[in-house]
Amino acid sequence: MVKIGDIELGEFPLLLAPMEDVSDPPFRALCKEQGADVVYTEFVSSEGLIRNAAKSVMKLDIYEKERPVGIQIFGANMESMLQTIDIVEKSNPDIIDINFGCPVKKVVSKGAGAGILKDICLMEQLTAEMVKRTNLPVTVKTRLGWDHDSIKIVEVAERLQDVGCKAIAIHGRTRAQMYKGNADWKPIAEVKNNPRMHIPVFGNGDVNTPERAVEMRDEYGLDGAMIGRATIGNPWFFKQVKHYFKTGEHLGPISMQERVEAARRHLQMSIDWKGEKLGVFETRRHYTNYFKGIPNFKEYRMKMVTSDDSKDVFDTFDEVLEKFSDYQFI
Repeated sequence: MVKIGDIELGEFPLLLAPMEDVSDPPFRALCKEQGADVVYTEFVSSEGLIRNAAKSVMKLDIYEKERPVGIQIFGANMESMLQTIDIVEKSNPDIIDINFGCPVKKVVSKGAGAGILKDICLMEQLTAEMVKRTNLPVTVKTRLGWDHDSIKIVEVAERLQDVGCKAIAIHGRTRAQMYKGNADWKPIAEVKNNPRMHIPVFGNGDVNTPERAVEMRDEYGLDGAMIGRATIGNPWFFKQVKHYFKTGEHLGPISMQERVEAARRHLQMSIDWKGEKLGVFETRRHYTNYFKGIPNFKEYRMKMVTSDDSKDVFDTFDEVLEKFSDYQFI
């Protein structure tokens, strides 16, 4: 049984990674229905929260059906991060997660996200003080290191555990790699195999097939998988992995009916939460994957990703279901 604090997650849980402009409440709800054991919010700026920036505050919206849910925050200023803890607690999440891994320049340039990998002592101090500030379990998501020559993830994980971190998720790339090349899970396994480690160690990066999830579990011995990009437009990925764990066989293809229904619900939930304009705009990124691989689909895809009117998009879903109802996905 894998546990974050007192939260029981079962054996080898699957976690939805925090993804900017992706892991919002509508998408988290769909992933939860399909078997995600823990879901995380988009990452929230500590500076944005203490300034009461509308976009940052909106990211704190969580719903009972999502639980257990973690709110992920990022920043590098001690006082701002501690004030953020106080604000985040009011949303009553199950977990508070600290982002020490985002490689994006605008985050790193402020010393936050993966930028803090250049200052492991600050990383440790921030974690320690945040743990003291809350009774909620505090977890960390990070990368192997700043670059290939500065990988100290075994030491980093141990130090974070020792100041009270309840779990660590590690992306198998350095900041210098961004999202290029292949994720290296060997250093993550070294963290797990450190005899001093007793908190869960989750792997992240390139878990894009059920077989890769099995590999992470059985060959690398990790406690769970945090999955990001493979789920975009494919919330069924969690169900597919769990089916493979149980049977050793791939789940049958997701039907056109299921895909259209998911896309429809996704859009409607987005509109209900964000309003018409943002709901339509921010759901577009998912459609390519919902309907990936269908031949002669460009006309319909263009309608989905260019229309500003939800009725037009819903009508397009109806057209797709009528025209491609017999299409067999592989």
